[in-house]
Amino acid sequence: MQDKKDNKFNKNVNIKNKNTGNINGKNNDVQNAGKQNVNGKNNSLKNAGKQNVNSKNNSLRNAGKQNINVKNVSLKNSHKSSVCPYSIKCGGCEYIDMPYKEQLKLKEKQVRKLLNKHCEVKPIIGMDNPFNYRNKVHAVLGRNRHGEILSGIYENNSHRIINVESCMIENRNADEIIQSIKGLLKSFKIKVYDEDTGYGLLRHILVRTGHKTGEVMVILVLVSPILPSKNNFVKALRKLHPEISTVVINVNDKKTSMVLGKRDIVLYGKGYIEDVLCGNRYRISPQSFYQINPVQTEVLYNKAIKLAGLTGNEMVIDAYCGIGTIGITASSKAKEVIGVELNPDAVKDAYNNAKINGIKNIKFTCDDAGKFMVKMADNGMTADVVFMDPPRSGSTEEFIDAVVKLSPDRVVYISCNPVTLERDLCYFEKCGYMAVVDYPVDMFAMTGHVETVCLLSKKCQF
Repeated sequence: MQDKKDNKFNKNVNIKNKNTGNINGKNNDVQNAGKQNVNGKNNSLKNAGKQNVNSKNNSLRNAGKQNINVKNVSLKNSHKSSVCPYSIKCGGCEYIDMPYKEQLKLKEKQVRKLLNKHCEVKPIIGMDNPFNYRNKVHAVLGRNRHGEILSGIYENNSHRIINVESCMIENRNADEIIQSIKGLLKSFKIKVYDEDTGYGLLRHILVRTGHKTGEVMVILVLVSPILPSKNNFVKALRKLHPEISTVVINVNDKKTSMVLGKRDIVLYGKGYIEDVLCGNRYRISPQSFYQINPVQTEVLYNKAIKLAGLTGNEMVIDAYCGIGTIGITASSKAKEVIGVELNPDAVKDAYNNAKINGIKNIKFTCDDAGKFMVKMADNGMTADVVFMDPPRSGSTEEFIDAVVKLSPDRVVYISCNPVTLERDLCYFEKCGYMAVVDYPVDMFAMTGHVETVCLLSKKCQF
């Protein structure tokens, strides 16, 4: 699950880089922002019904190479002024000046246009409060031509930094922490990084917040592992914000558009925070994938578990499992759960999360989910339910073939792109599975993105 906002954090939004990299099981961390396989200024659903997915006969053979052509129909041009001072240059919240109820109607309409021919589409589930929902906030650092420090995001379709003091969809306290760090830089003589010259130290600031625990992690992305006067810097920062639980240096010394490097150094605290989701506790490290809208994630996951129809006797596969959130949520209602994930760091996090919650009926394996399911089927094993939550580019024929070979009674498909979901449903239908019902969930208010959860069942069960 990734929203438009993350796309603003990456210099290289050339589609040559699409569908590359997998951070903790999904392509939706800021580290790979901008690499989605989306062609167009805004990945809005506004013209989803007109989108052209370049795939002959709905083939998924080249799913990673397909272009989803989305025209940018700007809402801002029809307004003399915007409620957001950054909206025209930013472009991340393309629906910011549309009443929220109208946003929901538009998203639901486009999901219906895409999926009505496959299944019943239920009314979209919106948010009670569609603002300040992002629990992960990122700021890129730089200077303007006058030498003044800038912190914010990249201007739409450029690499100019927009100085953002407060964003309407970001956690307010996180924004305040970033501004406080910015204010401390001069007194501690910390230079911001200039990517043209390679001079400077501080490249990015990330702030992650536990929605229910209130724990706060600050990540300083530096080109060097050495932060001058680090202890005094942390002391000064925590004096301004005593709610900060941990401070971590991430070292990124490469000339790259990636935000995070591979090395983390803990300056203060445990080096991670925890949060509670659907009654379970999760450890969030600097590079862990964790949903950016925890309120709607609970709505989405609870709906997915309900659609799975678990009775306590099922063998469940959690494909694309990441840090195990879906599988762990399902474990209390299933006999056994197997989470499959290709990223070894994510698998390690998943095991830790199962241990934290005392869950005994779940195990994780580091493998390609499709290949793993084929091996299960070849060994005579079956599954009752498969949860799948692929990246924005959708699934592949090979993966769907593997699901079919395992022959589950039900497949619960969580999608962050209804266009690729519709494409995948066409192939599932060829393989003997039919979509039953789809629930749109508004995970990314003010943007053109919408999440959906769809139940598929064997045709013979109809």
